[in-house]
Amino acid sequence: MAKSSDDEWGEWWDARVAAIEAVLGPSHDMVDHAAVPFDLGPDIGGAADIIYFKKHLKGVVSVTSELISHDEQVQNDLGNYELMICHRDDEPWGANVISRLAYYTLEVKLNPGETMDIGSALPDDSTLAAFLFLNYATFKVRGRKAGLLLCVGITADELEACRAGKRVKVEKALKAAKAYPFTDLYRGSVLGK
Repeated sequence: MAKSSDDEWGEWWDARVAAIEAVLGPSHDMVDHAAVPFDLGPDIGGAADIIYFKKHLKGVVSVTSELISHDEQVQNDLGNYELMICHRDDEPWGANVISRLAYYTLEVKLNPGETMDIGSALPDDSTLAAFLFLNYATFKVRGRKAGLLLCVGITADELEACRAGKRVKVEKALKAAKAYPFTDLYRGSVLGK
């Protein structure tokens, strides 16, 4: 008897979640299943499912759970990957953004160390300007090379420094200020003037 597409989807889901849980610990009971499935596309409101982790760090880690099994994703240095964002509380902004950003990974390779302007997606009073993408973890899922691409919100001057070839300095400053791995929508710059 041939496997149904539902069986295949379930096998990928279980394997993907198990691999991510090996890095982040047990996932939270709540899974944010998109009202319109990812494969139906963004034009009609499709979005990636999100799984949450509340025991990995003092905060909430949100991770897409659609991409590692998706043959159309443009692989990056990690292989296939899921998007990840961390907040210090139950801030829904990040999960909503990465759920929609997931479609972009079907068209464009997002590599660790790159940046993306996100100004139009931010709340009006946010101090951030962009995402800095960082390799958070690599692993295999059903024999496929895979990983977690962390999306860290950065300020305009941190973005400018990254574009000037000082990404490593920005990353070190984020860690020293204990801003990494979080996206704090209203924080000041970690770079000394």
